[in-house]
Amino acid sequence: QVHLQESGGGLVQPGGSLRLSCAASGSIFSINPMGWYRQAPGKAREFVANIGSGGATNYTESVKDRFFISRDNGKKSVYLQMYNLHPEDTAVYYCNVDRWGTIYWGQGTQVTVSS
Repeated sequence: QVHLQESGGGLVQPGGSLRLSCAASGSIFSINPMGWYRQAPGKAREFVANIGSGGATNYTESVKDRFFISRDNGKKSVYLQMYNLHPEDTAVYYCNVDRWGTIYWGQGTQVTVSS
């Protein structure tokens, strides 16, 4: 069984920064890609970023050069460092892991960007 737990969300002013963490338990290996999605109120869940086994990263266009994804395979964790946050970044952020085609999700952490 795989379990993911996000942390690090909160309320931040526009232009501020946050670092999200996601710790996995269970049979997760460095070869399994991990990533972040988000869901704003009234909108569909959308891709934010992911990171592969070799460290290759992908980002949605709106967060490029502001968000940075990383992982610590020894800790089975993935992180999302967010800089220069905008009000439109407000959403529940979810981490996931692709375990050979089976996707596991965390319960989400709220990020609110507001003055």
